[in-house]
Amino acid sequence: MTVMVVRKLAGLPLLWRVLAVVGGLLVALALPWYIYPPVAMDIVAWALFAVALDLLLGFTGLLSFGHAAFWGSAAYTAGTIAIETGLPFPVAVLGGSVVAMVLAVPIALLAVRRTGIYFAMVTLAFAQMVYFVANQWSGVTGGENGLQGIPKELFGLDLSDPFYFYYAGLPIALVGLLIAWRVVHSPFGRVLVAIRENPARSRSLGFPVDRYKVMIFVISAGLSGLAGGLYAISHGFASLQEVYWTTSGKVVIMTVLGGIGTLWGSVIGAAVIVQVEDYVATSGINIGPLEITGPGLITGLIFVGVVLLFRRGVWGTVAHLLRRRRSVPDAEPHLSGTTAPAVEQEPAVAPKS
Repeated sequence: MTVMVVRKLAGLPLLWRVLAVVGGLLVALALPWYIYPPVAMDIVAWALFAVALDLLLGFTGLLSFGHAAFWGSAAYTAGTIAIETGLPFPVAVLGGSVVAMVLAVPIALLAVRRTGIYFAMVTLAFAQMVYFVANQWSGVTGGENGLQGIPKELFGLDLSDPFYFYYAGLPIALVGLLIAWRVVHSPFGRVLVAIRENPARSRSLGFPVDRYKVMIFVISAGLSGLAGGLYAISHGFASLQEVYWTTSGKVVIMTVLGGIGTLWGSVIGAAVIVQVEDYVATSGINIGPLEITGPGLITGLIFVGVVLLFRRGVWGTVAHLLRRRRSVPDAEPHLSGTTAPAVEQEPAVAPKS
């Protein structure tokens, strides 16, 4: 009886999507009531950052190791705007996102000429250049001391209490997630998937492949900047860690952990990594004489375990099981969450007698 109910529900993809969206909103609204509010805000910011990277990695097939440049540059920009002008923090966050998009244009124009590991290395090189500039330009960024004392104000309201700031910053992240969802479920997003699957064929059909790659790179950078600015305002601090290469690696792990090309998976991956890091950093783990206080080992083990056991990621595996419940042919799923259409076979030709 239970199996029959599951199969009937699995046959209603629209119902599942509505339930997933409503459930996600309820979890987001209830999050600061059950975990420390600053950690809840970190989950929201990193989730948006991971979704932004997934637009590039999962739906276009471009692995970037330099997205820390956009996260960090937006963090510094938002902090500077908030300190120097006293404008409401959403304006500062939006300003950081714009700067990240402007920075992404020349990087994208050069990087999209390469593919695979070469694309990743080009983005990493530019990110390290941004890190060098942030370190040397201490008059603006604070250098090794970071940018401190970033205010949290909204039209005269002091939002220093992290609980209230969470609900003020959550709509910004939700707008970013909505933009990502709209990009994926649009003709533009379908072209991106086609480019990922076969760039040569997409080019032969008349699509300007490089132009599409530049556009999605800039969009991804803008959403990353939105997340970075929100993160900096939330902490009241922006440091060199925001533009360091480990930040790029961390968001890649979140995306792969949740499931490449699923959007929802990036949110789950961010929540898992942030929660594990917070727990290990505050409580530590004791295994006999071994005391683990750094999160790197634990998150690394979780990542390896998921890669070995769930090759589609956490949410990607769930989506695959639901497709199997609907008796969809077991084809390799598109990273966009849809199943690749079955290839029509040529009719057999009867041998001549």
